[in-house]
Amino acid sequence: MTRKLISSGSKFEGEIGYSRAVVVGNWCFVSGTTGFNYDTMTISEDVAEQAEQTFKNIVKAITPEGFSLADTVRVHYLLPDISDFEKTFPVLKKYLGEIRPAATAYQAALADPRMKIEIEVTIFKG
Repeated sequence: MTRKLISSGSKFEGEIGYSRAVVVGNWCFVSGTTGFNYDTMTISEDVAEQAEQTFKNIVKAITPEGFSLADTVRVHYLLPDISDFEKTFPVLKKYLGEIRPAATAYQAALADPRMKIEIEVTIFKG
């Protein structure tokens, strides 16, 4: 089975040793992705806007490899302030509402204090 690394182009991938996603056969494992807009190198202060941008970043990484959010089987949400989670519900429903993957939300400190949500997904195309 082949293994392919997908990069977002972040300098941290090489410095820390990770990939935006790893594809192994019909599986795609997307690492924790945040709401940075890499075109403008900005991040919104609004958690829902960050969630929206996070999904755009995930879609941008997986689409060229033939994957789709429609095949998501698992999602993890990480938030420094779990009370923000409900504010993201409309965005989560927009992207995953019909898919309904297994999901878990965690409260956890993130690498940058501007980050209000980080999302990781596991996708199976089969």
